[in-house]
Parts: sequence; structure tokens; C-alpha cells
Amino acid sequence: MSVLDADDTTTGEARISHVSPNAAADAGPIHRLDPRTRLLAAAVFALVVVSLNSQAATVVALGLGCGLGIAARLPGSQTLRKLLTLDGFMVMALITLPFTVPGEPWFSVAGLPASWEGAERAALILLKGNAVVLAVLALLGTMDTVVLGRALARLGAPHKLVHLYAFTIRYLDVLNREYARLRTAMKARAFRLRSDRHTWRSIGWLFGMLMIRSIERAERITAAMRCRGFDGRLWLRQDDSPFGKADGLFTLASTGGIALLIVIASL
Repeated sequence: MSVLDADDTTTGEARISHVSPNAAADAGPIHRLDPRTRLLAAAVFALVVVSLNSQAATVVALGLGCGLGIAARLPGSQTLRKLLTLDGFMVMALITLPFTVPGEPWFSVAGLPASWEGAERAALILLKGNAVVLAVLALLGTMDTVVLGRALARLGAPHKLVHLYAFTIRYLDVLNREYARLRTAMKARAFRLRSDRHTWRSIGWLFGMLMIRSIERAERITAAMRCRGFDGRLWLRQDDSPFGKADGLFTLASTGGIALLIVIASL
């Protein structure tokens, strides 16, 4: 039985649903595509966009990402928060680019000149990141994580990678609940976070116990899977429909969009 399909009744755990928040709602025409088509389209789009060096092509890529988001009916406020989170991580690195890339001076701070070329490169990186994230959210963010794991396996991804993905997605929530129980036990003993030796020692014991319990749980899960006949491979249910007409049309449209980006970048 597949790790991606089986319940956890043999280990005493209830099955956990790992559905993307965006997958619960109607994802529009994107949701009707084969998962393998969406996965390949997201990978190719990301590879092409990150290799672009043209601002015009990158703006078009951002427009294509927005189009995919509209087609997938992504919730506007939630998507905007995710993009702002990404931009927040990138902004500190991007601020330094105008001061480190040589070129025509734009302005100076404390005698340190900032160049137009550096500012353009920072804007290019920012546009690329947002375009890729929009496409990934539209194509993969609306997909059940279990379905994504099966799509990886059916595309011939290495078995170890598929196993790692499946177990990580499935048991992150289990480990998080284990951590919450340990923290609750500490609070019941009147533990409070402070900047002292006792606090650091307690946190060390907390993570140590979490690791020990994780190892014990992993051993129980391994034993349960072996009882079910697990032989190191994920045997997938044949429930993925073959590539259909919608997949063909989407592939043609995606190829046209990628070709447009390449043509604009070469001008």
C-alpha cells in the first residue's frame, strides 16, 4: 500500500489531510488539468524566467504569471500576502545591489554611489521572483500535496525524492502536534521563556526530546509499513486520467508563451 494513500491506523494516528488552502475552492480551468502537465509547466516556466536578462521579457513573464493566477482563481488577499512575504525576504539583498554593481551613478549615500545598472538588476530579480511564485501558486498551490507526490512519481522522479517528499508532507503536522504537547507540558510546570541559562537548557531538552520521539515514531511507522508489505517503493493507485484535450491545449498555450518570452528576450 502506498504511503501516499494509506491511513495511519496501524500507528495509532488519524489520517491527516494535506490539501492546499487554495485547492478547496474551485480552481477553475487549471484544476482540470492533469497534475503532470501542471508540474512540467511550472518547472519549465520557472527555468525560463530565471534565465531571462531582459526587463521587457520579465514584465511579460509577470503578466503571464498574473494570467495563470486569474485562471486558477487564486484568492487576491492571500496571494498578495505571500508575494509581500517573498519581497520582504528579498528586499534586504536587493537594496545592496545598486551599491555593489558598477555603472552610471544614480545617487550616493554617505559618499557611496548607487548605480542605475544595480537598480535595474534588483528590479529584474524582484520581477522574476514574483512571476515564478505566481505561476507556482497557480499551477501547484491549487493541487493536493498527495496528488503532487503521485505526479512526481509518475514522471519518473527518483524514488528517494518522492519518499522524502511524501513523508515530509505527511508527518510535519504530526511532529508539530508533538512539539505542541511538549510545550504545553513545559507551561504546565510554570516554564517561561527568559534570557537565562535555565531557559536555554530547557529549550535544549525540548528539542532533544522532540528528536527522540520523532525517531521512535519513525520506527513505529517503518514497522507498520513493513507489515503492510512495503518493499521500498510507492505503489501508486492508477487513478490519474491520461492526458486529455485540455492538457494538449494548455501545452500549446504554454509553449507559445515560453516562445514569446524567448523572442522578446532576444530582441
